[in-house]
Amino acid sequence: MAIAVESKFDRVMVEVGSSVARIALHHGSLNVIDIPMMEELAHALAEVEESADVSVIVLSGEGTTFSAGVDVAAHTPEKIEEMLFKFQAVIRRLITSKKVTISAVQGHCLGGGAELAMVCDMVYTTASAQWGFPEIKLACYPPVACTALAALVGQKRAAELILTGRTITGRDAADMGLANRAVPEGALVEAVEGTIQELVKLSPAALALTKKAIYAWDSMHFDKGLARAEKIYLDELMKTSDAREGISAFMEKRAPRWTGK
Repeated sequence: MAIAVESKFDRVMVEVGSSVARIALHHGSLNVIDIPMMEELAHALAEVEESADVSVIVLSGEGTTFSAGVDVAAHTPEKIEEMLFKFQAVIRRLITSKKVTISAVQGHCLGGGAELAMVCDMVYTTASAQWGFPEIKLACYPPVACTALAALVGQKRAAELILTGRTITGRDAADMGLANRAVPEGALVEAVEGTIQELVKLSPAALALTKKAIYAWDSMHFDKGLARAEKIYLDELMKTSDAREGISAFMEKRAPRWTGK
């Protein structure tokens, strides 16, 4: 039973219950992640983290989709550094959270949306959901996926997904380890709630410390890897003509003209 509903945010919906906090992306039909949403997500996660009663966070998308990814307009030269900083702040809050995090995925789960979902402790998806990291089609790459995806699905599969920008189904995502389980349309809530009911019976302190132990090895490498991926992105990739062309072509709704420079 909910004990508080936060309504002060424009782009996320937050409901805090006695043991569970539910955060839903809420920005248009595709829940595009722009800089204001990143700020709201970081704020919401920080507030939930301070709630001793909450042991589980559920991240979802309002409506029929999880998220089509980060706003392409935020990749322009004047915004890119701020965007990366604020998006990675959200990712780090999810990864370092002492709460058990669960993502519930349906519809589109692409780019930065897929990165948000994949860093949660558990992932449940509809079988028909559309997963992918299409950044390469804009001559960009997904820094979080470049850092952490191989640990989930293996290096070869991670390379294939990131380098081709290919879209896969939720069933494929579960089969390769990107999600815990793929379920039919209409069964997503039941799958998530079933796991929540198991978790809320357990000690919040034990869950938090067990999470810390599970990720002890990965956490030693994630920060360094992400920092390196970000540096290459800003100092090298964003200075290429192709990266500027990819963003411009998308915004202008035309095919890109690559020069290889």
